[in-house]
Amino acid sequence: MGIGSFCLVLNGHLPYVLRHGVWPHGEDWLYEAAAETYLPLLSLIDECVFLNAPPNFTIGLTPVLLEQLAHDDFKCGFERYLQDRIDRAKHDRKDFGSLGNPIMLAHTGRWIAWYGKLTEQFQQINRDIPKAFADRARSGFIEILTSAATHAYLPLLYEDSSIRGQIRAGLASSKRILGFKPTGIWLPECAYRPAGPWHPPIPWSQKEDRIGIDRLIADENISHFFVEHHLVQHSDFREVFSDQQRRDAWNGQVRYPDAGWPLVTDAAAAFVRDPEICEHVWSGTIGYPADGVYLEFHKKWGPKRGLRYWKVTDRKAGLDGKHLYDPDAIAGKIHEHAHHFCNFVKSKLWDHHNRTGRHGLVTATFDAELFGHWWFEGPQFLRDVILTLNADQDVDLVTTEQFLQRHNPGDCMTLPEGSWGRGGDHRVWANDRVNWMWDIEYRCESLFGKMTNELPWQNDGQVAQLLQKAARELLLLQASDWTFAISRGQAIDYGVKRFTLHVARFETLIDLCEKLLQDSAYIGKINEIEKHEVEDADLHDVIFPQIDLNWWNM
Repeated sequence: MGIGSFCLVLNGHLPYVLRHGVWPHGEDWLYEAAAETYLPLLSLIDECVFLNAPPNFTIGLTPVLLEQLAHDDFKCGFERYLQDRIDRAKHDRKDFGSLGNPIMLAHTGRWIAWYGKLTEQFQQINRDIPKAFADRARSGFIEILTSAATHAYLPLLYEDSSIRGQIRAGLASSKRILGFKPTGIWLPECAYRPAGPWHPPIPWSQKEDRIGIDRLIADENISHFFVEHHLVQHSDFREVFSDQQRRDAWNGQVRYPDAGWPLVTDAAAAFVRDPEICEHVWSGTIGYPADGVYLEFHKKWGPKRGLRYWKVTDRKAGLDGKHLYDPDAIAGKIHEHAHHFCNFVKSKLWDHHNRTGRHGLVTATFDAELFGHWWFEGPQFLRDVILTLNADQDVDLVTTEQFLQRHNPGDCMTLPEGSWGRGGDHRVWANDRVNWMWDIEYRCESLFGKMTNELPWQNDGQVAQLLQKAARELLLLQASDWTFAISRGQAIDYGVKRFTLHVARFETLIDLCEKLLQDSAYIGKINEIEKHEVEDADLHDVIFPQIDLNWWNM
């Protein structure tokens, strides 16, 4: 056993885009992530296993992502996408040949080979990315986390029953698609809220006694989750285990601020993100991906779905100041950055061990799509990190589940509210730009609760089917992606369109439910417009096919 452990945690997530547009917003997001992140991560796992270096990382695959990757529409569309990329490179080759640019001409050959290899890999795993990850998890090489069904921002949902519905729907999808139930969960945006009084972000009535997020997940036998570091640093009240006895402490300081040891919240273990370690990768200014040798993300050749041929050069340079990419310069830079990262992890663990004599833990959490999609060379970096740490006897590279199996969690404490978003609070998902959405969302929650309480869905299959369709739309309109897109000024039109679309479909289905309350035979009187709207929702929203209305029961 080493002097400390390192947990690498990636969160793979994309909003529901299947059958909701392609480019620039829609299914292309899914295809790009599959090609540039998910398939390369699978290759990374296999390469490390082949080299006798168990990757032992933890990856969250959100239920809404799994639902899409498992669907035949994605599989067929993804094959067309890969062929389109190959055709694009061949078209570019003609352009560069006529321009007399041998360097860019050589790059086209690399793109053709790269996308051709991805096509072969996709066929080798029988076009089933979720199953490929699940197989590697069953073999003990990685751990897979579940999440809220549609990545809803849980602390701001109005009803605890809505949070239960998101968690239970997510677990059901994970179990059905992966073939097993994960033990850990990625809370969307690492957003957490403790038990106690709660004030909504808009003028709705406050609640005096909310159930804590940790208790809601523990009720579903989930053992651990992840939080941002400031939730620990800004918490004064600590309940500490000592000789099997619990006592209270109030000292205004965190006892082990840099250890990252998982804390107990009375209900589940919370792994704490290490900000210093993550900054070396995540930061747009000092992070490794900002190095000038790496592939530039934003500059592309040609219009729609253009390919990339330039390097970062200088992060402050405009696109016209970018130089051509040199793939031969990458290996040395990846080696340099991977060893710097590993040495920093090791130095933190040694510093903690020398001061406390304890086995420490560093937890690094990232969006999975950073590696490969945003940072093209990211999977190569992760490979070198995994190989380096496997060869270091001082550091135990483990999944979060493995860590909990080998070590008891540390101190018990009451965490405050917070997230890993800007400001560490809820401001990205609740502000003047998006608060109108929360007003609508809360009304939808209330309507759904009324219908599930008053309609006899337990004994009427037609009523149950209608409410299940409404539940699907409620889950989809609750996705945090729509508020995020609007708050950040990214794809604002798409975010508004998708939110209002799911709200409209939800309201149509709820209207039919209300008519059923007045006339139990109304289901046979649905007019052509209502029938079309129900069929249109079924046509476009091919997700969560097995909804259980009991998920929303307390």
